Amino acid sequence: MRSGIRSQGAGYNRAIAGLRGANLGECLSLLPIFPLDEVLFPGVPLPLHIFEPRYKEMIGECLAERQPFGIVRVMEEGIAQVGCTAEIVAVTKTHEDGKLDIVTEGRSRFELLELNQERSFLRAEVLYVPDETGNPSPEQTNRAIELHQEILRLAGAQQSLDRDSDTPLSYQMAGALPLDADFKQSLLAMRAEPERIQAIIKYFETVRRAVVVRHKASGNGHAH
Repeated sequence: MRSGIRSQGAGYNRAIAGLRGANLGECLSLLPIFPLDEVLFPGVPLPLHIFEPRYKEMIGECLAERQPFGIVRVMEEGIAQVGCTAEIVAVTKTHEDGKLDIVTEGRSRFELLELNQERSFLRAEVLYVPDETGNPSPEQTNRAIELHQEILRLAGAQQSLDRDSDTPLSYQMAGALPLDADFKQSLLAMRAEPERIQAIIKYFETVRRAVVVRHKASGNGHAH
């Protein structure tokens, strides 16, 4: 298997076994897992180039069975405990050597329960973890959107947000920007939109200050 990927110890499996009866969400046995240096959010697209034989096999099976697979971030100590399922929405190119260019879209957040390495690619028993109920205040939402648009403007970029979408605004904002991977992972693990929006406000305020300082420094050599 990929270097750095490892299953959890017996202590972890005993500790998490109690979750199976905790009514947190639906369990799914042996979801195919694609470890990547990426954090995928529900409702956010992610194009992928599939070239390793084991993942060509995995994606081929997912296409044939019309099944999702899980994307989990690779970390120094192994892989993250929280990931997101990916639905293949388009195959944009099939290469002569079997490589594939596909477009996926995030669907459901999950927690890893137990890893399985019996196949050429990693699989895992997972627990789907739905969001808790509740919405951020209009003031929080407006502040997050304001900061998001300001950062985009400073970076010379654009992005339209859809307030009526089923995809939470926090995922729309974080999924389209090259934010710190640790922050993205922590955001994915949060189970409530108000908590995510507040975290985004704090993060964007820090990013905005850093961008403003850099702009001032590059403009006149002084930052205040």
